Amino acid sequence: MLNHSGLIVFDMDSTLISIECIDEIANLLGQRDAVAAITEQAMLGEIDFAASLKQRVALLEGIETSLFDTLFNPIPLTPGAQSLVDYCKSRDWYCVVVSGGFTWFSERVAGQLGLDQHVANGLEINDGKLTGKVSGAIIDGYKKAQILNELKAKLPKNAPVVAVGDGANDQWMLQAADIGIAFCAKPLLRRQADICISQADLSLVIPELEKRCK
Repeated sequence: MLNHSGLIVFDMDSTLISIECIDEIANLLGQRDAVAAITEQAMLGEIDFAASLKQRVALLEGIETSLFDTLFNPIPLTPGAQSLVDYCKSRDWYCVVVSGGFTWFSERVAGQLGLDQHVANGLEINDGKLTGKVSGAIIDGYKKAQILNELKAKLPKNAPVVAVGDGANDQWMLQAADIGIAFCAKPLLRRQADICISQADLSLVIPELEKRCK
């Protein structure tokens, strides 16, 4: 059991942080435009996420992971992210990031914000360089919803469950939550959300939670 009074599950890229990590990694190799185009298609729901992830990661082969620090110094948190997490913590909610991005980044975001858990994809690394392959099971939209449901089942009865995301990959997670929040989101996700936040400030979620989670 999770001895918490609620649960909030966040997407990471373009939600808790202001960048798409895979696009920024690709920029280190001069592959940003090619990768960003695939990312955009995936976030719009035009192509399968898992296939698109493998396709994009293949373009990253050879990048030294030591260069990742240049992308996260400082961590590019979305405005209001810390305020929202602090608010949820003050209500004793379990706070999680579940990302189709990568654990190297989600670990640092979770540490910076004080999240309780992080789940993301692994990047296969050999001699400090990316091999161009994903390691382990892929965290796609269905897996995000599965993780949310598994956490929800551990909560006390009637504890509120909230999900926050921006792309098509988040639609199943938002549907599985009691309150699904589309944050500066793609049209597909906005149509399915309970709440839409159009300004890039996560603290705007707080008054919505005040109204709906008494």
